[in-house]
Amino acid sequence: MTPPLLHLRLHPHPHCLLPRLRRSSPAPAHLLIRLSLKPLCCSSSSASPSPRTPPPLHGPSLRRGRRPPDHPDRFARAFDLAALRVPAAACAPLERRLRGHLLNWPRVRNVARLPNDQGLLAPGLSLPSPPPRHSAEEGPAPPATAVLRREKLAREFNARGFLRFPGLARLSRPSPAARKRKESKRDGGGEEAARGHDKDRAYVVEVVGEGAEDDDDWKVLVGEEGFGRGAWRMGPTRLLLLDERYAEKTADELPDAVKDVLDHETQQDGSSAYELTRCQLTLLYNYWAMNEVLEALLPEGVIIPTGFETVGHIAHLNLRDEHLPYKELIAQVVLDKNKPKIQTVVNKTDAIQNDYRTMQLEVLAGNDSLHTMVIESGLRFQVDLGTVYWNSRLATERQRLVNDIFRNSDVVCDMFSGVGPLAISAAKKVKYVYANDMNPTAVEYLERNMVLNKLERKIEVFNMDARRFVRAIYSRQQVHPVTQIVMNLPNDAAEFLDVFRGILRNSQPGLHYVMPMIHVYGFSKAEDPELEFHERINLALGDVDRIEMHRVRLVAPGKWMICASFTLSESVAIAQPTYC
Repeated sequence: MTPPLLHLRLHPHPHCLLPRLRRSSPAPAHLLIRLSLKPLCCSSSSASPSPRTPPPLHGPSLRRGRRPPDHPDRFARAFDLAALRVPAAACAPLERRLRGHLLNWPRVRNVARLPNDQGLLAPGLSLPSPPPRHSAEEGPAPPATAVLRREKLAREFNARGFLRFPGLARLSRPSPAARKRKESKRDGGGEEAARGHDKDRAYVVEVVGEGAEDDDDWKVLVGEEGFGRGAWRMGPTRLLLLDERYAEKTADELPDAVKDVLDHETQQDGSSAYELTRCQLTLLYNYWAMNEVLEALLPEGVIIPTGFETVGHIAHLNLRDEHLPYKELIAQVVLDKNKPKIQTVVNKTDAIQNDYRTMQLEVLAGNDSLHTMVIESGLRFQVDLGTVYWNSRLATERQRLVNDIFRNSDVVCDMFSGVGPLAISAAKKVKYVYANDMNPTAVEYLERNMVLNKLERKIEVFNMDARRFVRAIYSRQQVHPVTQIVMNLPNDAAEFLDVFRGILRNSQPGLHYVMPMIHVYGFSKAEDPELEFHERINLALGDVDRIEMHRVRLVAPGKWMICASFTLSESVAIAQPTYC
């Protein structure tokens, strides 16, 4: 589903040109500029409807603005604004000085550039050059500021410090063919080019009444030199979008701070002119955030889904039952608002109920590929969500173990490694890693990821039941004594703790064994999750006194994921086994 395109229009008023100053005779500073202009719109009590109280100004929203008539995009919203048309060279200084009076909307620049606005003078016409700013009578010129010194250096030296490098301009400019293609695309370039350009737009600014004919009142404003409309512009111009509260104000009603800034700029350059213009800003579909679009599309009362897990190029949703009738619509919005990073949107259709911890996923939007590449902590992992388990939300927990718990001399045993996010991360720091998983596909991806990250020499891989894996490790522990054991299988990990009861019962006498630290994960819905999880550990191993509890995350309302860390006691390691 491709969203309709949105378009933005701006409309200037023909009577809103600030007068260009003439300095033929000296005048007091306060008389150099006068903002005596007509209102932005001509009100007519007989033709205009009764005024309505506008909604409070608090930024753009789909609930505000107006829907442009006959617009193909249902999400297009138009807003009336006022703007100052200024020479491009004066835009940056004015933007800094008028900060606080300019439009401050998210994702909207307060400087707009109109197409085909080159500001060229008519043939045979010229504007008077401004008088010099300093003369002998006025005394020596003030010392150059740091900004002026930097600009002078930039004009004289290239990026590498060579003076007047002859090829710099040629290297920094695009080729003539590239410029022609760019201009062709900007000027139209065919219907398909125009559609492609509009598809990527988030907003459009247009001046209201740009093509209106000049009248006598306007000619008085620009002076009596006889220039046509737009002739005051000595080069390209820009629009400085003013704050929304100035949309209906005339030039006389602008704040004194704005008038003072324009007055100062005009004194600096007598040929400058600033045109007060009425614009229309149209926000398009690409502008609105995902939650705003979903709020407009979903029925009232339905909770808006705002979060999802990202696995490479895949967005993994966990939709509620109330969302299922609109799942394709939700997925398409998620895809539209997160391109190009997200290329596939899936939803989990059932809880994890198999031994391999694979999820039942339904592709809702985008391509059908569930094979992706995940980058975590600078490491790369190949993952196929259809056949292996991956949880990006545990990345912080994995890094907590690697950075805060594991030491360089440790030997880590990962009993449920999956495709190796913890085992491979630990292998960058610790001495050696034993990694095991029951899923043969996960083991295959684990071996790929070891080679991909060049850590295959520090990891030994197993594909067997977790209890058999632990017994196999401890039967040859004299090679690499295990110091850290990780059991990240929250649904069932506590049930595997009994494998450590009596694990050293048949060990060779006189041999010294290192007692490992065990990190076991589990879910708890109890009012006191730590106490409840502690009791489950005691049920498997007997009384374990010193246990450090860490709340990993809240996986559902009232359901915590807990990590319990404790050192295996020697009495438990040589006790009578309780499993067959």
